[in-house]
Amino acid sequence: MLAAQGVNQYYGGSHTLWDIDLDVKAGDCLCLMGRNGVGKTTLLKVIMGLVPATSGKVRFEQTELLGKPPEARARAGIGFVPQGREIFSSLTVEENLRIGRLGRGAGARGVPEKVLELFPALKGMLKRRGGDLSGGQQQQLAMGRALALDPKLLILDEPTEGIQPNVVAEIGDVIMRLANEGVTVLLVEQKLAFARRVAKSFCILDRGRTVAAGSIAELTDELVHRHLQV
Repeated sequence: MLAAQGVNQYYGGSHTLWDIDLDVKAGDCLCLMGRNGVGKTTLLKVIMGLVPATSGKVRFEQTELLGKPPEARARAGIGFVPQGREIFSSLTVEENLRIGRLGRGAGARGVPEKVLELFPALKGMLKRRGGDLSGGQQQQLAMGRALALDPKLLILDEPTEGIQPNVVAEIGDVIMRLANEGVTVLLVEQKLAFARRVAKSFCILDRGRTVAAGSIAELTDELVHRHLQV
């Protein structure tokens, strides 16, 4: 479904991504892993068109994404939840969710019932401003906004960062449900137990390079010790 081939990226004179290959198959839940600063978020931003790649290809359902504006990803069916959530804090929960619908040209009428089913806590907060929500509630809102465009692929950058444990568990439940319902998921995640719970496959980056990939059952203690432990 999503394939990156030979992706290189520079920040100034710093070579941040080195010939990255990534293959996310339809129906997969792939966890992109690695220590801080190895290029995980940069790779997601390249995929989303938020930073330019120096070379390489990124295809979604055989359509080349590089060179297209970021909004083309939403129209193609890619939902993105960035690190830090980036909700519209001055808008209400309902307004945030309606904005999510605009990405696929679906109009801004109403809130998709599926989103409120997945995140029932939001149903009683529709008139509250996004900035008044807790961190966990804001993460649910950010995910709901991305899901409002009914994506084929959902990309999540550290969805459990700074979130209380009970909401982390709820987010894990939602990710697994989405994957079981046919939504393909690509996430960056630092919590090993969470990754092993929700992911079907993994890819590890180290110093901007792909160093290991496979099914989640192949994520051995030796790989964790070599590439993930601080």
